[in-house]
Amino acid sequence: MKALDLASVGLGFRRELIPALKARVPDAIDFFEIAPENWIDLGGVAGRDLRGFTERYPFVCHGLSLSIGSPAPLDEVLLQKIRQFLDQHHVLLYTEHLSYCSDDGHLYDLLPIPFTEEAVSYVAARVRRAQDILERRIALENASFYLRAPITEMSEADFIRAVLTEADCDLHLDVNNVYVNSINHGYDPVEFIRTMPTERIVYMHMAGHHKEADNIINDTHGADVIDPVWSLLDQTYCIHGVAPTLLERDFNIPPLHELMREIERIGLVQTRHADASHVRAAS
Repeated sequence: MKALDLASVGLGFRRELIPALKARVPDAIDFFEIAPENWIDLGGVAGRDLRGFTERYPFVCHGLSLSIGSPAPLDEVLLQKIRQFLDQHHVLLYTEHLSYCSDDGHLYDLLPIPFTEEAVSYVAARVRRAQDILERRIALENASFYLRAPITEMSEADFIRAVLTEADCDLHLDVNNVYVNSINHGYDPVEFIRTMPTERIVYMHMAGHHKEADNIINDTHGADVIDPVWSLLDQTYCIHGVAPTLLERDFNIPPLHELMREIERIGLVQTRHADASHVRAAS
């Protein structure tokens, strides 16, 4: 199965956008992302529409409910369904949030895992089991969070790196989440990005958020990407090189032609860095 090109740009596949995408997929869109939980076992018109696109375009899956850090048992039934779905639609990648969202039932929010050595071992073992069931590597996304767990032994960045290493899995780097957490928890987002392992990054997210106050940001995926996050993407490419990058827009979804402005901007940033790399290589 062919991997995504490094300089590729993606868009979240939303049902609101299907009519416009059926009319024409703009050339600037290289791949799409879906949450498998929203499409597994879905038939009818929506299921046929999805099949029509997965047969023609690369897709990645970004899960919502695996709850990899949960105290509840790993949902192996869900993982079996996801594996079948990935195989059925020839999906390139499957990623999940490095967080948890369930215990006895689903909590409908992404909660932070305590940054401890015990949690590293616990989460890594669950990731390894998930990879065995899925028969493929997965990637974990750095999650936004608003309150630190009361027990903390290491930084967020150290925790992420430790889990990736012990689980031997990849990183889904969400640039907006880094920015959101840097404001909410008071750290340097560029230094955080710098500590992430380049060799494990499979793709990136860009998104908008809602500013509650000067030091409180809510990660909504419901607004345009702001200039500081664009700047952070630029710096991320400087540090790690160009990688596939996808625009998330889950709420307040504008018409496709309006989303294309941000899609095309990602492509322009990628082209600028690719050109600069070629110049350096030639000199």
